Amino acid sequence: MAIALSVALASAAVLAGPVASAPADAPAVPQSEDDGVQIEEITRAADMALQQGPSVADLAITQEDARGALIAFRTSCPSLINPNREDRSGLTQSQDWADACAVVKEWDEDDAAAFFQTHFETLQVGDGAAFATGYFEPEIAGSRTRRPGYEVPVYARPDDLVDVDLSQFADEWTGKRVRGRVEDGKLVRYADRTAIEDGALAGQGLEIAWAADPIEFFFLQIQGSGRLVSPEGEVIRIGYNGQNGHDYLGIGRVLRDEGKLEPGQANMQGIQQWLRDNPEEGRALMRRNASYIFFRELTGPGPLGSMGWPVSGEDSAAVDPAFVPMGAPVFLSMDRDEPNGLWVAQDTGGAIKGANRFDTFWGAGSRARTIAGGMSARGQALILVPKGTYARYARAAALR
Repeated sequence: MAIALSVALASAAVLAGPVASAPADAPAVPQSEDDGVQIEEITRAADMALQQGPSVADLAITQEDARGALIAFRTSCPSLINPNREDRSGLTQSQDWADACAVVKEWDEDDAAAFFQTHFETLQVGDGAAFATGYFEPEIAGSRTRRPGYEVPVYARPDDLVDVDLSQFADEWTGKRVRGRVEDGKLVRYADRTAIEDGALAGQGLEIAWAADPIEFFFLQIQGSGRLVSPEGEVIRIGYNGQNGHDYLGIGRVLRDEGKLEPGQANMQGIQQWLRDNPEEGRALMRRNASYIFFRELTGPGPLGSMGWPVSGEDSAAVDPAFVPMGAPVFLSMDRDEPNGLWVAQDTGGAIKGANRFDTFWGAGSRARTIAGGMSARGQALILVPKGTYARYARAAALR
């Protein structure tokens, strides 16, 4: 109770100042200079203008594409039909998904397109103008123990990192969250990247493993999961387990804005090369991204998305759950061929914020790394929702 009260008081002070907008990967939001605790302002898809899109049968969906999406959707069904599920987008309710989830268990995967045509309709959120990036499961050199050449700690989530949903304290704070730690009964900001890299968490037994290359580990943090491969061939799979509450800063945009990289060079490969060519300046630049990701070791089949289920390459996408129901299929029609087709919203990301913003997952390996690292696509997005969703929205809108 004392902590809750101090959180409310500290949060009220922060809310009196400017509210930090949600970070984005590309374009990125500059790091806040505020010493307060980071707050995310969230709206909902249900509060935006929605339009009913074309029928699913009119979309360019191949059977192969539909098959992968069906398998991914099937995986998500236990979460979709959970009566305690909360759809932050405001578009759906758990019972809406019951019929589709009941039949998907036995649906013929070779006729997957018919499944989506039978059970879903399409919605366009706002103008539907979409931006898609890509992510993958990186594989970098690592070790369970510290040894020469393996000096970069991979930290587990600290016990004193606190996540606070401010809607618990006042209705006007609905959708606002803070992260920090409690010090002398007050919620204060957590250590930033510079402090952590300088040893703020050292000696607490939080080291899961040790990475060999600080640049490779920096990009693994952006991806949110990956594989550490030891000199002996042991593979340690790690996944996202929290963030320190500081704003994410996309260093590619910084390099572009400062004229150090041309627009076409500001992809993962180009950024990494610049960092290696400019080691001192590069280290300082990485530290300007104050956001820091914590991990846990994974033992299941494939990296886990934020729904708690394994994500699958070329089928799963990260979204902002305030604008896309988690577990919902999404159809992308972009200016690049690779991301076109059906995806299932099974993950989130600190940099994936706003309507029609997607981060497509490409799996592991060199092909996945190449596609994801260079992915920057624009086009149109449609959300697939259970039939009847738009009619309910239209009725509610008419009463406003």
